[in-house]
Amino acid sequence: MQEVNSPVLQAIFQRRSIRKYTDAPVSRDDLVTMLEAARWAPSGSNRQPWRFLVMMQGDKRKDALSDMCAYKHIIDAAGALILVVTDQEACRHPVKDHQSVGAALQNMLLAAHDLGLGAVWIGQIMDRKREVMAVLHQDPDRFDFMALVAVGHPAEQGRPPQRIALADLLLEPF
Repeated sequence: MQEVNSPVLQAIFQRRSIRKYTDAPVSRDDLVTMLEAARWAPSGSNRQPWRFLVMMQGDKRKDALSDMCAYKHIIDAAGALILVVTDQEACRHPVKDHQSVGAALQNMLLAAHDLGLGAVWIGQIMDRKREVMAVLHQDPDRFDFMALVAVGHPAEQGRPPQRIALADLLLEPF
């Protein structure tokens, strides 16, 4: 990979999934910044189908979610959790809508990195979508659970992830 001077590209290449956090609280301002970054993601037909639910340390719903997931230690240690759903009333095309949520998640994770926070997108809890929505007192017919993001002040640097070589990802050379 070539050397980059762009702050955007540096953030993309340096961002890591952080699974261990200090006890320092995550500020509301930092969470708002992360959510604003997510809000500015591109979406199909500008539908912006994402919706967010933030749970801070001490929120009983956060505790209930940690008991539903193999990553209890991450959820318990996180200063905040951000639940990301699609609002079915704002959705028109499942593929575009899900891609839009992915873009919002990436913006959120990059914002966390830029703010000096650590975050990880937890996927395993997706196996219990309806139970999660019930614990959070949200209508699972209107809101489709897409992701759970744990956020905190990093207590680790994170490992550089293994990446498949670009040549192996190309369907044909260009």
